[in-house]
Amino acid sequence: MRARWAVLCSVADQGVAALTNILVLVAAARLSTVADFARFSAVYLVFTVLLGVSGAYTGQPLVLKRGAGEETRGACRSAVAFTVLAASALGALLAAVCLLVPGDTARALLMLGLVLPVVLGQDAVRYAFSTLQQPHLALLSDLVRLVCVLGALGTQVYGASPARLIGLWGLSALPALLLSAALLHRATAGAPLLLRPMLRRGHLGQRFTVEFGVGNATSQLSVLGLGAVGNPLLVGALRGATTLFGPLNVLFTSATSFGPPLLGRITDERRRVRATAALAAVLATTAGLWATVLALLPDRVGRQLLGDTWSVAAGLLPATGSQYAAMAVGTCGLLALRMLDPRTTLAIQVVFSLTTVAFLAGGYVVGGVLGAAWGLFLGSLCKAAATWIRVARLRRRPPAPAETVTVGALPAAP
Repeated sequence: MRARWAVLCSVADQGVAALTNILVLVAAARLSTVADFARFSAVYLVFTVLLGVSGAYTGQPLVLKRGAGEETRGACRSAVAFTVLAASALGALLAAVCLLVPGDTARALLMLGLVLPVVLGQDAVRYAFSTLQQPHLALLSDLVRLVCVLGALGTQVYGASPARLIGLWGLSALPALLLSAALLHRATAGAPLLLRPMLRRGHLGQRFTVEFGVGNATSQLSVLGLGAVGNPLLVGALRGATTLFGPLNVLFTSATSFGPPLLGRITDERRRVRATAALAAVLATTAGLWATVLALLPDRVGRQLLGDTWSVAAGLLPATGSQYAAMAVGTCGLLALRMLDPRTTLAIQVVFSLTTVAFLAGGYVVGGVLGAAWGLFLGSLCKAAATWIRVARLRRRPPAPAETVTVGALPAAP
């Protein structure tokens, strides 16, 4: 595709994916009591972590590949097949364990295990279409999913259990997965299917998974931990506030995942970094404007969006909006580092993810749920500053030999 249409389709795809996520959480909030939405949020948070791990292990290494030859097409087929098989094994284990545990949360987790191959498989195909430079197919898949999930959740009434909502949400992705699988098979027919390389030592996804684990997953699991040992409504309150920033959250994740194929079209390194910095400014400004709009919402509109959860989430909007502005800058900084040298991001993720957890816990001790929200902001701000300081240092380094400077090149195994 031409660069302009590729960008438009990619942005539209991320917009549809973001809209789907936010409507799912809004629907769950409106259909649930405060306690049930807290349970749904905890399970959805588990899914978010698993989705990030899947994208880090298979998706992000995939989008660093260049060209549309047989090797790339085979890598796309292999990544999707590996994701579905791994999700099936993990989902079966999760369902088996939760079958023996009583409670509404366990039943919702059991249902998540059953639908995990569907939702993770559909997401993996999106990475494949991006790598093949066919983002319009990813857009088509996400449009089908949006229609199906709205139809499924729209039939429910107030008081639906978290397990029922999780099951309907997961199964609604099945038509999109089947359509995407058929389109991917057509695009990669004849390409080899190789799964063993993804399990070998040195696979780039292993490094990216560690980065995700000490980055995004750490803070999310910390929220679950604080909710377990402290106030159980903490999870629902923070999740309710971040629900309203769902489109930005998906865009930030997609910038790292799908940005390299688009920014890789810019051949000059300095221009790529400047384009990434401009993207950071645009996303941070968008986050600030969106937070302002949400803060000005009438209480009646807020309750229509989040139901009973609005009363506790509204007070967190200034802190959450500030956090997302900082996340925009930090995410684009990590994207710039990923293109300059993928091996430089792990140390930053480790140090500043632990810093974020410390700010989160300290904020909760000092100021409760609101303090925890401001703690997340401070952690994101520190990480953003560190990433761009590192980018500036890498830009001042002596240029590498011409034959080794390639966009998206995979580093040697550490």
